[in-house]
Amino acid sequence: MEFNAPAGTNLFDKSRIVGKPTPRIDGPLKTTGTAPYAYERHDVAPNQAYGYVVGAAISKGRIVSMDLSEARSAPGVIAIVAAPETQPLGKARSNIAPLFGGDEIAHYHQAIACVVAETFEQARSAAGLIRTVYGREEGAFDLAAAAPAAGLAKGRGGKPDRKLRGDFEAAFAVAPVKLDAQYTTPDETHAMMEPHATIAAWHGDQLTLWTSNQMIDWAKSSMAQILDMKPENVRIDSPFIGGGFGGKLFIRSDAVMAALGAKAAGRPVKVTLQRPLVVNNTTHRHATIQRLRIGAERDGRITAIAHENWSGNLYGSEGEDGTLQTPKLYSGENRLTANYVAALDLPEGNAMRAPGEAVGHLALEAAMDELAELLDMDPVELRIRNEPQSVPGTPDKKFSDRNLVRCLRDGAERFGWSRRATKPGQVRDGRWLVGMGVAAGYRGGPVQKSGARVRLETDGRITVETDMTDIGTGSYTIIAQTAAETMGVPLEQVTVKLGDSRFPASAGSGGQWGAASSTAGTYAACVSLRRAIGEKLGFNGDTATFADSRIHLSNRTIPLTDAGSMAAEDQITFGEFKREYDVGTYAAHFCEVGVDVFTGETRIRRMLAVCDAGRILNPLSARSQVIGGMVMATGAALMEELAVDKRFGFFVNHDLAGYEVPVHADIPHQEVVFLETEDPIASPLKAKGVGELGICGPGAALANALYNATGVRVRDYPITLDKYLDELPDLATI
Repeated sequence: MEFNAPAGTNLFDKSRIVGKPTPRIDGPLKTTGTAPYAYERHDVAPNQAYGYVVGAAISKGRIVSMDLSEARSAPGVIAIVAAPETQPLGKARSNIAPLFGGDEIAHYHQAIACVVAETFEQARSAAGLIRTVYGREEGAFDLAAAAPAAGLAKGRGGKPDRKLRGDFEAAFAVAPVKLDAQYTTPDETHAMMEPHATIAAWHGDQLTLWTSNQMIDWAKSSMAQILDMKPENVRIDSPFIGGGFGGKLFIRSDAVMAALGAKAAGRPVKVTLQRPLVVNNTTHRHATIQRLRIGAERDGRITAIAHENWSGNLYGSEGEDGTLQTPKLYSGENRLTANYVAALDLPEGNAMRAPGEAVGHLALEAAMDELAELLDMDPVELRIRNEPQSVPGTPDKKFSDRNLVRCLRDGAERFGWSRRATKPGQVRDGRWLVGMGVAAGYRGGPVQKSGARVRLETDGRITVETDMTDIGTGSYTIIAQTAAETMGVPLEQVTVKLGDSRFPASAGSGGQWGAASSTAGTYAACVSLRRAIGEKLGFNGDTATFADSRIHLSNRTIPLTDAGSMAAEDQITFGEFKREYDVGTYAAHFCEVGVDVFTGETRIRRMLAVCDAGRILNPLSARSQVIGGMVMATGAALMEELAVDKRFGFFVNHDLAGYEVPVHADIPHQEVVFLETEDPIASPLKAKGVGELGICGPGAALANALYNATGVRVRDYPITLDKYLDELPDLATI
């Protein structure tokens, strides 16, 4: 099925299942501990051995020698796969760093060996007996030092990522009100609960990986490319994922080492990356340095805006595009955005939840708050005053549907924004200075082609098979809701099977495209099944009404079971008409904080997100996605930071003890409101994603609230106590 025109009136406009708050159908498995995660799948292959990955102890250089003799003779050792004895493997989709093989070391904790033994403890013990001598080389590990020499990143089509509209420099020079500020964000790690893990088994030349991966079809083709195999000889199975946030979009060394270890051992091997390797061996969010320049008239109308962003990565390859939201949010005739990438010898930077926008909002929305103060204008009003009529960076492109002003006004009323003190540091509640902050949020609403297979069983049950994944987002439930609605059966009569590469290829989970795409693919397969049933029973499947497990025609009613056992497979593709529109999601984020006048401790008091994301497929799980994003944004704003050892080039706090993330005590009351909107351009269901919208803006709202409480502006994230304690108002004045 091709979605080649805006969605008209369809069955989802009068839905009884889609759009209703629905508990997750995989919830009982999760809460009882019976959901089969990758490392726990003891029953999928007999006689599993344990692999333990050894990471490089230098960040740049080469392996001079590796003595494996002691390790090979250690108790329980079955096999050892070592990098110097292995030709460098191929690179696959979006793998910047080499995953294994050869003597060259590109980054700290690069996989250099895998010990396979009868038990995990034996494998770990033997790994400690490997003696490696390195030839260390000097590396670049400091973004601030490397930034002046950074080159322009590659944009679409490989062109330098610098976009101009109008004459920014001239307009900025004459603007009556100007802001010129720099903001920094640190390296961050995904900190997902489940580490990267894989069980591998070979049957002749057939490889099966039971793994934790967000994108099954990508993983299948990537493993084939890495191991120089035919894709049809690789099977990926990943029905449950304990968090990914972008860190499991691509194949990593756990899968590669499990496959090589299983080949060497001649039996199935399971590998999980120990937490330090999850941090240093896989991927992380890049640090950024961002410069915002905004010029405005005294009435608040923006006349010039420039957003420049610096980040770093291995070999000066792709970085973090912190400017993504800037061409979309606010009007302004004269514009400049640019991204620069410095070559750093740190572990690989890659996608993390809302890559680009998550950190870009931390700068842009703080800058808007600063501009509002320079203008002596309410920050909400400033944003509304600069609401564009078409996409600011590309004015010939229309918005598919945009309700940001509604989000801001509704949020301000709900939050009690009128009670906010316009002058910072004026509101006191006991020992707490209290402040409010606001930020807008934008995240694109992309879609990907997505397929599914739908079967009608003889008892009237519906089974959906697609390689879509559920990373804690509720995919099982929304796909079941879509199938139940389209086929006219109760939700409990639908079974959903996910994450197996033997199923039709889906969009996968990433980029906020998963929900809208996978449900559209399920809908396409259901429509094909309805048509097939119609051909078999003699009616038009497109005009018939499927409801209550029956098929309702103008002159008769047919039980669905009369069709017997049938199956159909289809996919959704998206037509060129969408190129005329910018399909985005929007939010207004509000935050209230308290800052202890004696200790400087910051405490969040409440948060609100008002979201515009088209039809919400399941408000219950959508709310969970947004509050999860708000929690991650809080971490980025207040505590999350990978500390770089600038001498040796690695992340020091590479475990969950040293890398601080928010806990329940840090997050009191969160409220999420979804506007009742539909976007006919987005998908047949008129739905868009929300999984990444929730992280775009809340961190800046928090930072702005902290400023409103104290009068201290911190532009270097995270906003830790040491950065503002000595600037708090003197106790004698408050």
